[in-house]
Amino acid sequence: MDQLALLFVLLLGAVLSVPVGDRLGLPAPVLMTLLGIALALLDFVPNVQVPPDLILPLVLPPLLYAAVRRTSWRQFTANKRPIFLLAVALVFVTTACVAVVAHTVVPGLPIAAAVALGALVAPPDPVAATAVAGQLGLPRRLVSILEGEGLFNDVTAIVLYHVAITAVVSGSFELGGAALEFVLSAVVAVAVGLALGWGANKLLDRLGDATLQIGLTLLVPYASYVLAEELHGSGVLAVLTTSLFIAEYATDPDDVMTRLAGHAFWDIVDTLVTGVAFGLIGLELHNAVRTASGRWGEMLGWAGIVVAVVVVVRLLWLLPATWLTQRLHARRDRDEDIPVSWRETVVMWWSGMRGVASVALALAVPLKTDDGGAFPDRNEIVFIAFGVIMVTLVVQGLTLPWLVRRLGVRADTEREKAFERELAVRAAKAAKARLREIEAVEELPEEFSEQMLRRAFEIGVRISPDIGEEERKEGHEKRVRRLKRVRRIQGEMLSAARHEVLAARSEAGANPEVVDRVLRQLDVRSLR
Repeated sequence: MDQLALLFVLLLGAVLSVPVGDRLGLPAPVLMTLLGIALALLDFVPNVQVPPDLILPLVLPPLLYAAVRRTSWRQFTANKRPIFLLAVALVFVTTACVAVVAHTVVPGLPIAAAVALGALVAPPDPVAATAVAGQLGLPRRLVSILEGEGLFNDVTAIVLYHVAITAVVSGSFELGGAALEFVLSAVVAVAVGLALGWGANKLLDRLGDATLQIGLTLLVPYASYVLAEELHGSGVLAVLTTSLFIAEYATDPDDVMTRLAGHAFWDIVDTLVTGVAFGLIGLELHNAVRTASGRWGEMLGWAGIVVAVVVVVRLLWLLPATWLTQRLHARRDRDEDIPVSWRETVVMWWSGMRGVASVALALAVPLKTDDGGAFPDRNEIVFIAFGVIMVTLVVQGLTLPWLVRRLGVRADTEREKAFERELAVRAAKAAKARLREIEAVEELPEEFSEQMLRRAFEIGVRISPDIGEEERKEGHEKRVRRLKRVRRIQGEMLSAARHEVLAARSEAGANPEVVDRVLRQLDVRSLR
């Protein structure tokens, strides 16, 4: 098996892991990691040869963009305090605790190298957390916090990691210089992200065609990451800024085709890239195992200690942080998402799985320092990092569904339905208001006007049937039954038309481009 065949195996696994995970009640990223581990144990499967410095630029931009599409700038600003406590403060605390413990238990490990180890195992993976949370039906407030934490903690961890690696490689460290680098990295990233987001938004308006617009949204996150890194900024923060800008300002309510096609496209990208990324995590296991080189006992012991530190620190931080957030929330009545019980706090704790970023940073640890010497304890750092990744991703990922069921943490469906009803009423009122504006400038027949008024009401009822009165709901249900019958018959007619047109593709002298153009018109008609 060569590298290309291995890639196709991972892509196929990414597709199949979704239905298999749904049936087994297990997260697809965890299944892909297990698949990667299984492949790594086979002798005929080659070693993965992806340059470490390319893993983050290739994988993170599309995954971050896909994740940002599920959130909003309003949601981020409302949850900035919980996000800060988890994505910034907790990363610093975890890095410090891991560095102190690793420096103590691993003989000869310099403190700067220990900080690098702490930084690369500190950030929970945004893809794993959101994928798992989405499948388990958790309350939206928990999903929002996990998404916010996952999106922003990589920024803090990667900057800390680079500062620590630079200190080890160069042999010098200045606290003031490191703090300045941290601030400048964030400023450059935000500036690049806003500039590219604004430019992409203007370009999207001028492209018009849905295919070109979606293609641009695929390129822009990569451009944002690379440009920010070239200017010594945070590529991750630049991608987040660009993605939030586009998601907030580049949405045309009437561009139905682009929106539908864009959702389908990014769902595919998210599924495939996530699957390949977590499959690579499992495949890299044999590289980590090789670093043990006969020292299994002590290296497993060190890895176990660091895993315990990572897991325990998260719990010990979340308990007081959640309590403080709840107190401030009640006092200031802020519109933010916070855990409302100890059960939700426990679920948040156990959702702290490490993944893609940690793997990429571990593999990117340099082999040598500036003076030509070997990077101190590189093998130990890589082995411990993979121990943390495997335990948190596989063990926590496999047991999280059980824990959620055991604690009875579920989404607040009543609140979601109430919000859905509110949106349905607002949509119907907006449609009626627009109809009145049209009637004011155009003379409409009374029968036609009443028909349009009923359709305005039906816009809301189709979203949420509960908003109609019993009599009107009965009338609506009769119209829905009649409409379903019309749609069924019309659908069969359109199906016959599509079969006939498609059959013409095989006829002698048929122009396939003309056939495809006619078929697209029928497809659009069917969609409407």
